[in-house]
Amino acid sequence: MKRLSNKVTLVTGAAQGIGHAIATLFVAEGAIVYMSDVADAPKQPVEGAIYRRLDVGIEADWATVVDEILARHQRLDVLVNNAGIVEHYGQIHETSTEAWDRVVRINQSGTFFGMREVIPQMKKNGGGSIVNFSSIWGTMGAGGAAPYQAAKGAVRTLTKNAAISYAKDNVRVNSVHPGIIWTPLIQGQSEGMNAGIVAATPMGRVGTPREVAFGCLFLASDESSFVTGLELNIDGGYLAQ
Repeated sequence: MKRLSNKVTLVTGAAQGIGHAIATLFVAEGAIVYMSDVADAPKQPVEGAIYRRLDVGIEADWATVVDEILARHQRLDVLVNNAGIVEHYGQIHETSTEAWDRVVRINQSGTFFGMREVIPQMKKNGGGSIVNFSSIWGTMGAGGAAPYQAAKGAVRTLTKNAAISYAKDNVRVNSVHPGIIWTPLIQGQSEGMNAGIVAATPMGRVGTPREVAFGCLFLASDESSFVTGLELNIDGGYLAQ
């Protein structure tokens, strides 16, 4: 039996990278997958998945996509809040209000908007699983990327808030904290920055999107039915130091 058989799932930030790998794996495991992103189309389609444009920082976009899913399936079993950006690598004194607002709106508010949209329906249907993406930089400090670190730290604690708030409704909420994973976002960073992170990673290499997807598969499936409020580090041992 497939691990996500007939579970209705929405994955954000799925046009490429980790989100694309999650959508691909979830389809293979029997889920009904809606993959979404701000892009008009994914770089590579996922056979069996349904693609919808969704800017996670716009509340109305959430309502449009979730309403469509509920109209067609009357439920939403799994939400993966994967969409995120770094964009600004400066320190606090170098960060404009505009840069701060954009990064926080996508990473932090986008996660909040998604949970707020789906939790009432999950409660009504007897439960569900939400997987929120934080980061190793949402747990520990590093020089620069101040808005990203602040937002990912907020996602970490917001996840715990939701896990406690909705535990009795059987709505499980967990966070994933990737280290350096070979995605377009990481490929866009400087070679020096990436080399430094790899050097500080005990396993001494970058991870793959598929390795992160398998962690999400566990959290989305009924195998994790007694797991909520977890921080799942997929980081080659980085945060174990």
